[in-house]
Amino acid sequence: MPHFKSSILTYLAVFASSVAFSQVANSPFSTFGLGQTYGNALAQNQGMGGVGISNPSSWYINNQNPALLTYNYVTSFQAGMILENRTISDGASSLKNATGNLNYLVVAFPIKSGKWTTSLGLMPYSSANYKLLRQDAVLNGPNNSTVSQELGTGGLNKFYWSNGVKVHKYINVGVSTSYIFGSLITEQTQQLDRLTLFNSLIKERNYIKDFNFSGGVFFHKDSLFKKDFRIGVGLVYDLQSNLRTLTSIEIQQNSIQGQNISTTKPIENQPGSIVLPQSGGFGISFSRPGFWTVAGDFNFLDYNQYRGFTGRSVSTTTGIRSGIGVELLPDPSGAGNYLKRMTYRTGVSYERLPYLAAGNKVEDFGINFGLSLPVGISTLDLSLKVGKRGAISQNTIEENYFKFYFGMTFNDRWFIKRKFD
Repeated sequence: MPHFKSSILTYLAVFASSVAFSQVANSPFSTFGLGQTYGNALAQNQGMGGVGISNPSSWYINNQNPALLTYNYVTSFQAGMILENRTISDGASSLKNATGNLNYLVVAFPIKSGKWTTSLGLMPYSSANYKLLRQDAVLNGPNNSTVSQELGTGGLNKFYWSNGVKVHKYINVGVSTSYIFGSLITEQTQQLDRLTLFNSLIKERNYIKDFNFSGGVFFHKDSLFKKDFRIGVGLVYDLQSNLRTLTSIEIQQNSIQGQNISTTKPIENQPGSIVLPQSGGFGISFSRPGFWTVAGDFNFLDYNQYRGFTGRSVSTTTGIRSGIGVELLPDPSGAGNYLKRMTYRTGVSYERLPYLAAGNKVEDFGINFGLSLPVGISTLDLSLKVGKRGAISQNTIEENYFKFYFGMTFNDRWFIKRKFD
């Protein structure tokens, strides 16, 4: 256990020093709303297509439904990172970019084993990382045009506390409180491409902080057909939140050599709010616990209720996400065959994002693969997602991407009262 605790402290220090600077790969779609969201799925769930509302585990923390925490009979610590590679295309040209960053740091431990488990975690919530260029003709100036550039950076993180409680033989409930915080920065530059001596820069910074609340329920029936089978149904719901914001705007006039001519700050730390809409999800699973699981999820996000920094609605729609996944552990006790003690996963997912691009809906298709390598009662967790977002014919651009998730799961027994010394 000392090695386990020292590992937690090491990853906590590394994660805390870098989580505020996490970025996803450059994506034009991250210009919408609060940026590109990460979701709650950890590495083992990503291998199943992001599915996790109704499939509990005794060896992994389930971040997608707090009601499933009661299945964590031992203390578990998980740390993970994500590597992304994207190819963005408009049909005439393409751009490739890649990046990687830490993705989550979570711990769960039973207060009363099998009855009540609590969990704490720190992870990114969303990220903005894009650069858009546009060229427009100047009215009554046929030889001139304006070149506009919009650059978006920053992101939001969240620290959460979740609790799962078993209230009946077949029913578990859970609640989660999240503190969302971070900054989103937009820089807009405009200049004439001919005969210009200066350009203008408008920099807007929105600092966001507030709480978000969610809950979950899990219904299950074990020993089906007089065999060791389980069927489970999970429900999750996130309440609508008004996230407090502080907005600052700075306007600069700069020479073409980069020298600042003038700077004004018409708005500085002006309070406001963002309406983060309600969302919910439903999941169903069928399994032989400890050997195999088949599960499916469906989520919705009512972004028609979203309100941005200005209080006005944006071009949004109702977002949905669905996925189905399979997990297989051939032989948990296969001491003579390491391959049979590995856990294998695969899944597919479909997502309709909660905003419109070029006036049309944006769709995301993905195929996932994953496996866990046992190390004692701990594991190394690997997952890969290959997918496509958007379509040139509908959204003028599309992204082909792959995401690699690397996670580490440490399991140990804490707070054991010794009968003998």
